[in-house]
Amino acid sequence: MNFGIIGVGAIGGTIAKKLAKAGHSVKVANSRGKDVVMEFAGEIGAEASDLTEISQDVDVLIVSIPYGAISSLPKDIFENLDDDAIVIDTGNYYPEVRNENIEDFGNGEVESIWFSDKINRPVVKAFNTLLAYSLAELGKPSGDENRLAMQISGDDENQKKIVTGLIDECGFDSYDCGTLSESWTMQPSSAGYCCDYTLDELTEVKKKSVQTPESVAENRAYFYNNFAELANNDFSHENVIRLNRKYNV
Repeated sequence: MNFGIIGVGAIGGTIAKKLAKAGHSVKVANSRGKDVVMEFAGEIGAEASDLTEISQDVDVLIVSIPYGAISSLPKDIFENLDDDAIVIDTGNYYPEVRNENIEDFGNGEVESIWFSDKINRPVVKAFNTLLAYSLAELGKPSGDENRLAMQISGDDENQKKIVTGLIDECGFDSYDCGTLSESWTMQPSSAGYCCDYTLDELTEVKKKSVQTPESVAENRAYFYNNFAELANNDFSHENVIRLNRKYNV
C-alpha cells in the first residue's frame, strides 16, 4: 500500500518506520519542508515529501500533528486525495499540557468529529491510545497471549477493516470502539487509554466503565493538571502506565 504521513514525531515517525519495514511505500512530510525530513526518510527507507505532494497517489494518509495545526494545512492536501483513500487521525488533545486551547473543544466534544468536519472527509481514529514507547517497543506477533491492544473507531466498516490490518502489522490487536461519534471513548483519560492492556483486559475495562464525554474531559483536566504530583516526579513508563490504569477507568 502507499502511505503519506504528516508529522514524524514520536507517533507518526514510529508508524512510518513500522510500515516501511513491513514493505509498504511510505512518504513523510512536516510543516517545515522536505529537507527537514530527508535524513529521517533515508534512515527508515521512506520518501521525503512536502505538504503539496504528500497526498498524491496514496491509499492512506496518516495525520499525526497537534489539532491546533490542522487549520494551517493546505486545503488541497485533502482535496487531492482519491475518493476512496483513508485518512487516519492519530491526534490527542491536551490543553493542560501542550496544546493551545481550541474554542470548538469545550466540555466533551468529540475531537475526531471536529477533525473530519475541518477536512470535509471521513476519518478513522487510531494509533492514539498507546504511549510512544509502547507503540515503538512492545508490538508482538499475532496470537501472542501478551499482545497489547489499541483502540479504533470510524463510520466506514471497510476502512476500519483495512486499518485493523495495519494495526496488526504494527504488532497489536484492535478494540473497536464503534462509530466516530463514539470516539470520545478513546480520547485522553478515557477508560483504558494508554494502559498497555491486552485485548481481553481492555474489553473488561471498557465493559465496566461508566464514563461520559463530560467525565472524560474532567478526568483529563484533573490528571494532567496534577500529573507531577500524582507521579511523585517518577515519569518512567512503568509508573505512567500504573497511574493510567488507576485513573483511566
